[in-house]
Amino acid sequence: MSTQHSKAAQRFLENGGKASWHDATFWSLRAKRDDMAMGLDEWERLRDAASAIKRHTVTHLDKYLEQFSDNAERNGVKVHWAKDADEFNATVLSILNDHGVKKMVKSKSMLTEECGMNPYLERNGIDVVETDLGERILQLMHQKPSHIVVPAIHITQEEVGRLFEEKLGSEKGNYDPTYLTYQARLSLRNEFMTAGAGMTGANFGVAATGDVVVCTNEGNADMSTSMPKLHLVAMGLEKVIPDYRSLAVFQRLLCRAATGQPTTGFTSHFRKARPGGEMHIILVDNGRSDIIANAEHWETLKCIRCGSCMNTCPVYRRSGGYSYTYFIPGPIGINLGMLKNASAYADNVSACTLCCSCDNVCPVKVNLSEQIYRWRQGLDSIGKADPMKKAMSVGMAYLFGRPWAYNTALKFAPLANHVPRSLMYNGLNAWGYGHEMPVFPKQPFHQMIKDIEKDGGQR
Repeated sequence: MSTQHSKAAQRFLENGGKASWHDATFWSLRAKRDDMAMGLDEWERLRDAASAIKRHTVTHLDKYLEQFSDNAERNGVKVHWAKDADEFNATVLSILNDHGVKKMVKSKSMLTEECGMNPYLERNGIDVVETDLGERILQLMHQKPSHIVVPAIHITQEEVGRLFEEKLGSEKGNYDPTYLTYQARLSLRNEFMTAGAGMTGANFGVAATGDVVVCTNEGNADMSTSMPKLHLVAMGLEKVIPDYRSLAVFQRLLCRAATGQPTTGFTSHFRKARPGGEMHIILVDNGRSDIIANAEHWETLKCIRCGSCMNTCPVYRRSGGYSYTYFIPGPIGINLGMLKNASAYADNVSACTLCCSCDNVCPVKVNLSEQIYRWRQGLDSIGKADPMKKAMSVGMAYLFGRPWAYNTALKFAPLANHVPRSLMYNGLNAWGYGHEMPVFPKQPFHQMIKDIEKDGGQR
């Protein structure tokens, strides 16, 4: 039975050249990550420390969120709490309306994607301008991110050039990346100067000081906060960390894991509003409290959104971000989608080979593949198990539970080698799509071992 993911992946693979390019591009990020990791003798100790810090903080969020909020307010920041997406969106709109803002520039934030903030504000008369270059390209294309760190990497420079010709009036046929970047900057500079508010996400919130830390390579977060007098921060509850010592651990891991850089071009700390301005932090739950209460899956909240699990995942690399039905793709997206609504996003759990590569690269040691395996075990209980796989499991249980049946099947298995190809490769053989069936040996392995033992191990 084909899932939504498998059908979308099949469509993605129809363009073989682009699919191969997508695979190679993300594998290069994985290779850069490996180079960075190998260059630090303490890499694994950093991962252990980051995992322990996150585990401690997530299980003591009441303490750290209160500390963070108190210190932020002591710095003159206005702190708001939102229980869900609706309350978050309404809070942002209320702040903007109170200040008469009609245009807001914003740096990249997956939380605003999660809450559907942009369309909500636009329906209420607010012009929202994405300032991250990749996000801006996608906004002009009316597309969603296909990756959480490099959201538009699946778009070619020729596609960007044609888009800018249409939307920005750039020179026809000039697809040089430097020129296109310059055109984007010209356009965005005017947006920065005419916006009434700027919004950033938050990579980390430091409880001990009330700081919000934002990591970017383009400096757009700084521009979004240095031009408008009103600064809004969208921050999920799980982004809080204890102190600067903790921040030092994550700072060494985040960019190395994400893009294979020693650090981002800009690591910006926002502690208070600029002179004459206001700073507001909206702390958003939107299901995070429910995740903490989930005994089997709460460690998913340790994620720091580096995207390294996507870069290494053989399924994501070969199927693209849009093949996943949840707005965050890849291994972490499978788990987050299931936590959000298991019935709605159950088809994504098939998009995993359980190769465990994501576990091996995760900088905070989220057990991603183990989490996915657990979700698979519960599919039948929510009515989402594949009927064909259920039937196969019943058949395998019967076969493996009866040695005589198993041995008989092995004895006659080589006959399949002589079945005409037209009969073997058909709609009933899902494995045969894109794979060659194995050649069955004349003698099963366990019989070979028995024969070797009889011969005294002389073969």
